[in-house]
Amino acid sequence: MSEDLRRRLGESGERAAEAHLRRLGFEVLERNYRTRWGELDLVCFDGTTIVFCEVKARRAGSGGPWDALGLRKRNQVRSIAARWLAERTERPRAAQLRFDAIGVVVDACDRVVDLEHLEGAF
Repeated sequence: MSEDLRRRLGESGERAAEAHLRRLGFEVLERNYRTRWGELDLVCFDGTTIVFCEVKARRAGSGGPWDALGLRKRNQVRSIAARWLAERTERPRAAQLRFDAIGVVVDACDRVVDLEHLEGAF
């Protein structure tokens, strides 16, 4: 898959995940927070909990979105989240932090055919 198609797939998945979280009442604090070690896809807040959300998008028929959420990736997201918390001093104060994962499956026309939200995934 070309880099352009991969980027388009990722952006499509992130838009679907963001819309899903907004429907659940979350405010998106940041999207695509980048560091030299990687990025946080979405950082959200629901009034009590800051959620760091890893989004995995796949084409229909190409395998499950959770295949790419191994221990190394989970540790990477945790480390980047710690940096985000330290840098974003103007962020809301939260009673809880949580790491969620959202798997999005899209068809050839970039339509979402499945979305699975795992709260507290890691």
